[in-house]
Amino acid sequence: MEQFFNLIGPDMTAVDAVIRQRLHSDVALVRQVAEYIIQSGGKRLRPALVLLSAGALAYRGTHHHELAAVIEFIHTATLLHDDVVDGSDLRRGRDTANAIFGNSASVLVGDFLYSRAFQMMVAVDDMRVMRVLSDATNVIAEGEVLQLMNCHDADVDEAGYLQVIRYKTAKLFEAAAQLGAILGGGSAAVEQGMASYGIHLGTAFQLIDDVLDYSGAEVETGKHLGDDLAEGKPTLPLIFVLQHGNAEQAASVRRAIESGGRDDFPHVLAAIRATGALDYARRKARAEAELAAAALAALPASQYKDSLLELSLFAVARNY
Repeated sequence: MEQFFNLIGPDMTAVDAVIRQRLHSDVALVRQVAEYIIQSGGKRLRPALVLLSAGALAYRGTHHHELAAVIEFIHTATLLHDDVVDGSDLRRGRDTANAIFGNSASVLVGDFLYSRAFQMMVAVDDMRVMRVLSDATNVIAEGEVLQLMNCHDADVDEAGYLQVIRYKTAKLFEAAAQLGAILGGGSAAVEQGMASYGIHLGTAFQLIDDVLDYSGAEVETGKHLGDDLAEGKPTLPLIFVLQHGNAEQAASVRRAIESGGRDDFPHVLAAIRATGALDYARRKARAEAELAAAALAALPASQYKDSLLELSLFAVARNY
């Protein structure tokens, strides 16, 4: 990852400068909340995708800095809203914004980031860019609602859960990768390949997040183990136990999903380990990462392409 960020280091510095500039508001609380969440860490993978994709197409200009910041603003807005909906109090090892500033401030500043992102994308003055980003934002919102509908529903199957991932997480990865190809003037095949890369990378990334919710170290993941279970979210490891565990294991998981909370966490964790649910989720993530790598076939050889390939490996090998 150090090598990866060295390649785009100057561009990321420029993106950070855009973020700081565009965060300005005459309303003090807007600045305070937005700066807190933006500066609270994170891997910056989504804006990095814009930069790597544009670099792979030999783009020369500065619009990729603006669009990378747009992607980060949209992502940050979803985090602010997610934490309110989920009632989360820890993210990236720090108190969530809603835990510090309250739910109302978090929701409203999330709205500010969305609207600021749209101001910025309009300034790029490219209808295709606006279409990709507006479509992505709409699909992400649908994914949030789908996830809400699925909470405490133990009958959600794998296909239904993967649809939530595609909408809620993978769609922004897709948009980020596609935007770089659009800026770089890539062919239709290259643009489609980059979009496909983003979808599969984002899906792999979320599947590993599901694994880490039951296997990661809290000091590395920056969140409480079992958060998804406490919120009644039927993620892939739980769905696997429901479908392949014995009657007792399935009943334990069903009860935990339907009731939420952490009381059943030890029993659920034992069932997940006994059935090999985490190994299954990892295999699914590796398959998605392989599809992501294959989607780059139309790209010319470059350091940027190499980094995109490395990123697909990192998505499934990480422990945070």
